[in-house]
Amino acid sequence: MAKKSKKQQSGGTPATVALTEAGVAFTVHAYEHDPAHPSYGEEAAEAMGVSPERVFKTLVADVDGSLVVAVVPVAGSLDLKALASAVGGKRAAMADPTLAERTTGYVRGGISPLGQRKRLRTVLDASAEGHVTICVSAGRRGLEVELSPKDLATLTSAVLAPIGRA
Repeated sequence: MAKKSKKQQSGGTPATVALTEAGVAFTVHAYEHDPAHPSYGEEAAEAMGVSPERVFKTLVADVDGSLVVAVVPVAGSLDLKALASAVGGKRAAMADPTLAERTTGYVRGGISPLGQRKRLRTVLDASAEGHVTICVSAGRRGLEVELSPKDLATLTSAVLAPIGRA
């Protein structure tokens, strides 16, 4: 079993630890998660009082046999064809949820693009560039992190591409 850092022991997640260690400015937003809510992302936007266009969900897809992370606004959906194209692939499908959890180290509804167990190729929807800050999962349900899209793209080595659909 991996040894937890002092920051993780004190309640941080791998995502917040990664941000802290990178020296990136960010704000953590915690809210009470309602397991009955039909959408994790919409719940986060409502709980934080933030426009759904600024709250991004982290989805894991299989592109030609490789797992890829897609970060898109919760107000829309993922265009799988555009995702495949963004990484030079031909076909994309949503990844098996159990495989996504095992690979990233996070549970569904709390998968963060940051601090993943195995760093996956990441594509950030180009609409993120239109915001000063965006919110993404901080690594567990009921916890979001707000940061600049540029910092998110840099830390995840993300490709920016129009992969979201309204």
